[in-house]
Amino acid sequence: MPVAKAQMMIRKPVTEVFQSLIDPAITSHFWFSKGAEPLELGKKIRWDWQMYGVHTIADGKDIEQNKRILIEWNGPENPSLVEWTFETRDKDQTFVTVKNWGFSGGVDEAINSTEGFTNLLAAMKFYLEHGIEPNLVLDHAPDARVT
Repeated sequence: MPVAKAQMMIRKPVTEVFQSLIDPAITSHFWFSKGAEPLELGKKIRWDWQMYGVHTIADGKDIEQNKRILIEWNGPENPSLVEWTFETRDKDQTFVTVKNWGFSGGVDEAINSTEGFTNLLAAMKFYLEHGIEPNLVLDHAPDARVT
């Protein structure tokens, strides 16, 4: 079974990096455009990419504060699991790894997911380290935007 994987060092404390994926008020600066509410264990939360006219439901399967986030998304039609792990490397450095698996679309879906999560982590790094909204997700597929 193919597994998509991306990883990146973020030069911010683990508490800040972890919270940036839990709190949609932060995440919307670098990934999705709108989240219904903070991600929680056992809750299904809607995430929107309004620029593309798409959304998903993120189902919080496991959340370990400052260590791990596991969600299922794209269900029930095309569910897969996404796991972020957070490793403190220094008081102001966090190594983030994201894995996505359980694809119904096989290798092509895993390749696309790897590309997408690489953009996510790069955008997160720009935003958290420098306060810049890099628009990597927005600019990834400009022809797919909804106008």
